[in-house]
Amino acid sequence: MSEEAGRFQEQPAAVFSSPPQAGSLADAYAYCRDITQRSSSNFYSAFRLLTRERHNALCALYAFCRFVDDIADQDLSPVDGKQPQNRKERLAQLLDTWREELSCCYEGIPRHPISRALADAVRRFPIQQEHLAGIIDGVAMDLSRTRYRTFSELYEYCYRVASLVGLVCIEVFGYQSPQARDYAVNLGIAFQLTNILRDVGEDAGRDRIYLPLADLDRFAYSEQELLSHQYNTAFLKLMTFESQRAQEYYSRAVSLLDRHDRRSLIAAEAMRLIYHGLLKRIASQQFNVFQRRVTLPTPFKVGLALAAWGRSLFVFP
Repeated sequence: MSEEAGRFQEQPAAVFSSPPQAGSLADAYAYCRDITQRSSSNFYSAFRLLTRERHNALCALYAFCRFVDDIADQDLSPVDGKQPQNRKERLAQLLDTWREELSCCYEGIPRHPISRALADAVRRFPIQQEHLAGIIDGVAMDLSRTRYRTFSELYEYCYRVASLVGLVCIEVFGYQSPQARDYAVNLGIAFQLTNILRDVGEDAGRDRIYLPLADLDRFAYSEQELLSHQYNTAFLKLMTFESQRAQEYYSRAVSLLDRHDRRSLIAAEAMRLIYHGLLKRIASQQFNVFQRRVTLPTPFKVGLALAAWGRSLFVFP
């Protein structure tokens, strides 16, 4: 959980029962930009390619997603064989609080710095409330389940926590072709699958397995082996298979990008290059994700963002 989210979520009732906090809209956006820059250099590098208005709106959306995701990202592993049900209930209540705050955004009465920035963003851009609410629903899935039997089940989770984010973001980026929505959906799935591959070890430490259990069975790699970080031939074959699936979604996204949208979706393309680069790096390291978190150097990510910008210059109406 980020430091900013932790401070706020320690006493949510006190924050939301008080009058709107002092501070300008500019302060609220600055707060969101700080969270974005601290939490994700991947997204922040891409957002810098946008105009100030769009950059601010994307940072507000990112901060909102970061906060609700941090709620479910806490360790809920069993203690002495028992689930910490009271903690689950408290976290569920926190998500409900954010659902209420989302409604306040669309009613024009936000109460938190993130919400104040988000309320301005949804006023400026055609962002659907149901998409943002769906993101919260996706995060809530982490409080109710730690396993996914099939890829179809996992797809539903990925769609909610990632594809809906993409559908929200393209409304800020701007687009002409209806295909942009399918582009966003497929790119979201690709991003989330990449995250899952990168975080296999960390998630196992929380007793969470996102890789479909049917796939584990297919490659004769057990849950216990995963939870104990067993790196072997079966694991390598499993991860190669999952990586190829993610690659398919990247390829689908590319095939759906209309040339008329290449300039407006430059930030999305920058993120695609960065996340696809991360997937390639994970594969190049033979999927050895148990020893350390695989990342891309910041200069390399900046270079990919600039590459996306350069490509957009050669697109003509």
